Amino acid sequence: MKIEKLELFKVPPRWLFIKITTDNGTEGWGEPTVEGKAGTVKAAVEEMLPYIIGKDPRKIEDIWQLLYRGGFYRGGVILMSAIAGIDQALWDIKGKVLGVPIYELLGGPVRDKMKVYGWIGGDKVNNVVDGAKMRMSKGFSAVKMNACAEMEWLDTPKKIQDVVDRVRAVREAIGYDKGIGIDFHGRIHKGMAKMLVQELDNLKPMFIEEPVLPENQKAYSAISKYTSVPIALGERLYSRWDFLPFFEQGTIDIIQPDLSHAGGISEVKRIAAMAEAYDIALAPHCPLGPISLAAALQIDFSCINALIQEISLGIHYNTGVDLLDYIKNQDVFEIKDGFIHRPTLPGLGIMIDEEKVREMSISGHAWKNPVWRNEDGSVTEW
Repeated sequence: MKIEKLELFKVPPRWLFIKITTDNGTEGWGEPTVEGKAGTVKAAVEEMLPYIIGKDPRKIEDIWQLLYRGGFYRGGVILMSAIAGIDQALWDIKGKVLGVPIYELLGGPVRDKMKVYGWIGGDKVNNVVDGAKMRMSKGFSAVKMNACAEMEWLDTPKKIQDVVDRVRAVREAIGYDKGIGIDFHGRIHKGMAKMLVQELDNLKPMFIEEPVLPENQKAYSAISKYTSVPIALGERLYSRWDFLPFFEQGTIDIIQPDLSHAGGISEVKRIAAMAEAYDIALAPHCPLGPISLAAALQIDFSCINALIQEISLGIHYNTGVDLLDYIKNQDVFEIKDGFIHRPTLPGLGIMIDEEKVREMSISGHAWKNPVWRNEDGSVTEW
């Protein structure tokens, strides 16, 4: 069996899909998406074609190492996302060839269902309480919200109180038997983060995500002293080597590698195993499309430290097209009592609506993230 063809589809709302076809007609799908950089990742995948065409798709680890080490320069969101999409598609092919879900090839399932959470906004003015109640009515038992919008290096007590009031309103609306994740999105700097996490402590969030940017690694040691809430990060880390310093520092409780950014199924499985050795939970990042989510679930069902899975259904980015629109077996992502049940189809467990993908790729997309500025005109984190 040889890889014969590779196709790329830039589809709305902001995703990039890859299809790999073998000489015997077996097809595998992947999602090498980088939000706002789809064209750049597309070019990176195309540059990797000479390393892929003609290779045996079942030699997943050899191809991963070839793509990672063979180009001399390595790492970073573009190259690791390109590898991630290819890796997902190769695992999809292997599962289909052997007639089993990917988690069976990773040691078999460790659970029957996976807890999930949905987004409710929270940064700009919106009704997070109604959003949380809506998620509960759709079968979720946990939500995630942004903590804030723009923040100065040191900002006003009112902005701190606004964050606390929003989180408290959601907590009072859904109760203490439901989960609330608080995503700071790296928008806060260390001085503000210390105050904010301390104020949020008694509202018992499920986790606090990216209180500061991950490049400020040592700041996490200072921030962790001000809260008992688990601290999460990882969507902007792309390999086991990126995660290792945080493991060794001992201030992170939950890691959130993205299956479309962190080297795919192969690398995230390794990252998850490393995290387990440091008693750290896994909650894969996934505000993306159905292929990325399907890949994340294969990891979740094979990793004992998987805690909860992000799902983009109804997220505010999905304008015009949503998570389920590109797959035929939409019930695979059905949410019941806060969980998604284990998929049973071979490979990634999803049936791509290729006709829809090809149709939507004609218009494609040019999605870019917003650029935010503070009151004084200075650029700030989005």
